[in-house]
Amino acid sequence: MPEEIGKGMTKADIVEHIYERVGFSKKESADLVETVFAVIKETLSSGQKVKISGFGNFVVREKNARKGRNPQTGEEILLQARRVLTFKPSLVLKNILNDEQSPE
Repeated sequence: MPEEIGKGMTKADIVEHIYERVGFSKKESADLVETVFAVIKETLSSGQKVKISGFGNFVVREKNARKGRNPQTGEEILLQARRVLTFKPSLVLKNILNDEQSPE
């Protein structure tokens, strides 16, 4: 766990945790992390969902083009259609975040 509140965790921190806990070399740990993220990125970029049991779901959603407004000028603008990534945490993760016991 990160020591500082609000510091967050970086990819390098994940590599370090794998190195310490699993016993892989730092290079093996870094390669593993890079591979996992590459697979997740490839899957999401193809429009598929990524479901990690006990953690949550990453889903790519299509947003249609729509009218918007420039908040500074009030001018109406057209917002292009785009894909957005959403994350829905699992019940297990929600319970951990709220210090609740997971249902068994």
